[in-house]
Formats: sequence, C-alpha cells, structure tokens
Amino acid sequence: MNRIYPEKGGALPWLVADIGGTNARFGLVTSPGAAPERIAVLAGADHATLPEAVAAYLADHAGGVRPGAACVAVAGPIEGESYRLTNLPWEGSVRDLGIPYAVLLNDFEALAVSLPHLSGDDLVSLGGPAPAHGVKAVLGPGTGLGVAGLVPAEHGWTPIPGEGGHVTVPVLEARELEIVRVLHAQGLTHVQAEHVLSGPGLVRLHRALAAVNGVAAPEVSASDIVARLDDSLCAETVEVFCAILGSFAGNVALTLGARGGVYLGGGVLPRIVDRVRASHFRARFESTPNLTDYLSAIATTLIVAPQPALTGAAAWLTQQLTPAPTHRRKTYEPA
Repeated sequence: MNRIYPEKGGALPWLVADIGGTNARFGLVTSPGAAPERIAVLAGADHATLPEAVAAYLADHAGGVRPGAACVAVAGPIEGESYRLTNLPWEGSVRDLGIPYAVLLNDFEALAVSLPHLSGDDLVSLGGPAPAHGVKAVLGPGTGLGVAGLVPAEHGWTPIPGEGGHVTVPVLEARELEIVRVLHAQGLTHVQAEHVLSGPGLVRLHRALAAVNGVAAPEVSASDIVARLDDSLCAETVEVFCAILGSFAGNVALTLGARGGVYLGGGVLPRIVDRVRASHFRARFESTPNLTDYLSAIATTLIVAPQPALTGAAAWLTQQLTPAPTHRRKTYEPA
C-alpha cells in the first residue's frame, strides 16, 4: 500500500516521530543519512492529539523550525494517510500535521527498517548463533506488543508490518494454563499475547499469579515488578513472562521463516537484560517439536539502542527522498 504523499517536497530538516501508547518520541534529521538530533520524549497523555504533540515538540525542543518532510511511526493500524493508535486515543490523518511530505509507518515497521543500522552496543545477544542474512523478525513488549518483519529484496529490504501481538497467548505449562483460567474468570474471554506480554501485561500477570498461588497481590506497576526481583512473586512474574515471550518469539520466527534473526525491542526488556538471559526464554524459543534444530540456528538479539524507531524513520525518509534509481522501489537500501 502506498502511504506516501504524491507531492515530494522534502526540504530539510525532516521530522521523525515514534508514537507509542505512553510516550511520543521526536527528533530532527538535518541531512540525508544523518542520525536524528534534538530528540525529546513527550508524555502522550499530556496532549489531546498528535498535531498538538508535534506542535509542542517543534516549539519547545526544535526552535520552531518548519520541517519539509516527516516520517511518523505509530503504535497501531494505519490505512493510507490515516492512523488510529491502539493504546492512546489519538486518530486522524497525517495530513493534519501540515507538513508538505509526510508518511506513516507502523512503529514496529520503523523498528524493522532500523535493523541494518544497529550494531555493537546497540544489541545484546539472547542466545543462538550470530545473526545471518535472511528474513528478520522484530517484536517487543512495551505499552502493547509489536511485531514486524524485514524481508530481503533485490535492491535492499522490504519491511512487513503486522498486528501479531493480538494472536492468542502461547501457553504450555500447567501454571500458565492456570493463569489463563484466572484471566478468563476476570473477564478476558480471549487472552491475547499482548494481554500478558506488555507493561500492562506484567501487572495483569502479577495479579493472576497471586490468585494461582493463593496469596494477596499488592497494587504494583510494571516498573515496580522489574525493580523488585528480590520479591518472590515479582521474580516469578518475570520468569513466567520471559518463558511465554520465548514461545511467542519462536512462533514469530516460524511464521516468518526468520532465519536472519529475531530481534526484541520495546521498553520493558532493556530494564531486565540479565534476567531475560538467565530465564527460560531461549529454551522456550527452541522448544517446538520436530523443529528444534531449525529454531536453534536462529539468533535472538535484544535491541538496547535508545531510540531505534527514530533511526528507522530517518532511514525511511532518506530512502524515499534521496534521488537515485533504486530509491523509487518500495524497498529499503541499508547504508
């Protein structure tokens, strides 16, 4: 689907944005191929609409500049120039920004585009061999659960957005089945992966585990849970979270044929890197009958770069606005 305006102005600077269910991240690109600058993170709840948040960023953090182009990555489905966020009550058209050339991407589509630009300290191995060439997958828990793919093409890469976080939660162990029964009893008739594999999902999982264990659950936030791993219930919550995430990541790898690696992003995992590496995540990732060898040959890698979706949005604008024959293709050419 073509989500690009036909009028290609593209005068510098360019605005890049990553709009999640909690935070709206912005930056400016001052030359093609450059990293975003003047990065600022605004609370989505402080602004009624996306245009209002953009105006606040440009006025308060970007010296009042008027961008000639924008790439806005949003956490939710997009249709042409229209967007609707899944976990924030913002919807509308990218044209409402008043920027001559503007494009929408799904937030994990932008994260997928960033993958060829990440290396070194941007990444932490979660097991398996070094990432290889081939189809890549990216997923991650934040306010929601995002999923996308990156497919090799003749002249680069094609990002594949999706809404994989809304598939049925992949539970295997008896304890996990009990958790699903509790969530059913609490009103979730269809327990989706996002219901447990997200920041709000951690809180939901904590309460459900307390019910399964027959203990009282204090009111805690996701931040509280990952900060209190000396507490037995918080530690168990994170362990179950990582195990289910491993199964989910394995399902994504099998669905996309992601022999080029599975990358994990989002706001939750970088805070518990050591715990994820010590958990059953990788064992559950590989534990599909008859295809363990297939999965064991796929790398799992955690993205710890601070604003990777902004990197992806900047790369997408460079791809689309840099005059060259290959740039007219709907693929992404890595630098």
